[in-house]
Amino acid sequence: MTPAHQAVEDEDLPRLREYLDGGVDVEEVDGGLTLLQHAIDVEIDGHVQTGGPLHVDVTAYLLARGADPYTSPVGGSGASALHMAQLGGHWLAVSLIEAFAQRRQ
Repeated sequence: MTPAHQAVEDEDLPRLREYLDGGVDVEEVDGGLTLLQHAIDVEIDGHVQTGGPLHVDVTAYLLARGADPYTSPVGGSGASALHMAQLGGHWLAVSLIEAFAQRRQ
């Protein structure tokens, strides 16, 4: 796993910021997932595993840094980050992405 993807996995926003500020591409792919797709997966898994509330902080940060929620990498999961959120029941990420898209238009 790349360092940026490990920061997403650990939900370590300060470390993720350091990597992005240092030049890591916000669309970096590892294991067939972009950073944004990975964030959505981690947020869903955390909710399922702990029973705690969904959160969207890593997803929000990556969107703010320019991550594209509508594309998927070649050879990746085939689903966009938005589609992954919809399939996984991550309603917070879906709402955030939809609001983000409306404001950009």
